[in-house]
Amino acid sequence: MAQYSAELDGVFVALADPTRRGVIRRLGRGPTSVGDLAREFPMTLPSFMKHVRTLEANGLIRTVKLGRVRTCVLNRDRLALVDGWLEEQRQVWEERTDRLERLVTDPKEKHP
Repeated sequence: MAQYSAELDGVFVALADPTRRGVIRRLGRGPTSVGDLAREFPMTLPSFMKHVRTLEANGLIRTVKLGRVRTCVLNRDRLALVDGWLEEQRQVWEERTDRLERLVTDPKEKHP
């Protein structure tokens, strides 16, 4: 997963902001226009667009412009990058806690 480090860092930076997480949450229900999304957040449209650009730059959403309407769509595949990293972390910690449990409960277990 080391080769994905920069991509993963960008995704986590994008998800660190509550407004951007809210956008992701909303887009999980389906595509919607930037204008409709922006109405759900207490900020100006130019400020909101900075959040959209951050999410798009990090591959979490894509936007499509048809006429005067720009529609945002969630990129679920990009979220799989986070899911894969979290699964790796779960495995590491489960192995560590399993080993600790064996050390605590099995008197025959040798200490390293």
